[in-house]
Amino acid sequence: MRNRINIPTGLYGITGETFSNGKSNLQCVENMIKSGIKIIQYREKDKPIRDKITDIKKIRALCKKEKVLFIVNDHVDVAMLVDADGVHIGQEDMHPSDVRKLIGPDRIIGLSTHSQKEGLASLKEDIDYIGVGPIFPTTTKNRNAVGLEYLDFAVKNLDIPFVAIGGIKEHNIKDILKSGADRICLVSEIIGAENINKKIQQLNQIIENKN
Repeated sequence: MRNRINIPTGLYGITGETFSNGKSNLQCVENMIKSGIKIIQYREKDKPIRDKITDIKKIRALCKKEKVLFIVNDHVDVAMLVDADGVHIGQEDMHPSDVRKLIGPDRIIGLSTHSQKEGLASLKEDIDYIGVGPIFPTTTKNRNAVGLEYLDFAVKNLDIPFVAIGGIKEHNIKDILKSGADRICLVSEIIGAENINKKIQQLNQIIENKN
């Protein structure tokens, strides 16, 4: 199996205009990058595909300019079209081995997992990281929360980089940090903030002072 591509630690940025309080995906990404986030995932469920591609091309160009990793959610074909750094898929999407055949060895594959069973199964796949969650109840995904138990299991038993995700807010991020997670995604908490830069600064202070 090939060596996994390095996934930055710290905050993992995800888009979603439904939760951004009127800000465009590009505006959110500009602010996330300005605040030091090193990996961005484009996730947009409800837009027509042509509008998504318009978004994605602009964000891809910005990420490339700023040397930030750019991941496309679900759309393997669009990820290839814009030469994205990788793609993130779910349990019901195309199988990781088929995605790898399409995108080749030099792009990132991320896979959402929601249980110990799915986490252990992911170790057999040619992927670069997994999502672990949703940890807490969330409005950004129609799925029941898995709680901290699976997160603790992932820290202790899964030898693969993972991103803790789902319902994580400034008020509960310390619980995530206590578990030992070092890649964390807060979707609505960041993109829905009145001041994204200030919110990320506050979150980074908590992360830096976790000990």
